[in-house]
Amino acid sequence: MKFLIDMATNPVLVSAAAGWFCAQFLKILGEILKGDFSLKRLKGGGGMPSAHSATVVGLTTGAAITYGGGSFAFAISLFFAIIVMYDAMGVRYETGREARALNLLDRERRERETTAADREPLLEKPLEEKMGHTLPEIIAGVLVGLIAGIIVCQLLP
Repeated sequence: MKFLIDMATNPVLVSAAAGWFCAQFLKILGEILKGDFSLKRLKGGGGMPSAHSATVVGLTTGAAITYGGGSFAFAISLFFAIIVMYDAMGVRYETGREARALNLLDRERRERETTAADREPLLEKPLEEKMGHTLPEIIAGVLVGLIAGIIVCQLLP
């Protein structure tokens, strides 16, 4: 039981979780307001704001406030955050663009073909297109994580 209490009162852990939760909530709220929401988005990546960025920045903020800028916890969480955000904006974003192109090519090929056998999709199901993040989505996630981390560290002892 002490372990669970320690986890629930760990400002670094709670800051990261709060950053993720807030970003996911804002993402879902935004999609509902646009009329664009689907249950698939609950587990999918991509979108505004970046939950990846909010989580790692919440973690880094919690480590900075709790242990200081000269601590090992801050140093490792800072570089972890940089790697995660770089990956979300680079590799994962490009993968989503490639998935969009492949899905479009597959649809166009099926529309062009004349026989039923040729109209069969090359892919079992369309590839996931929302995977990575744009710079504004990353920045929004950074702000959400920073605010969540600061608030959590003010509330927890």
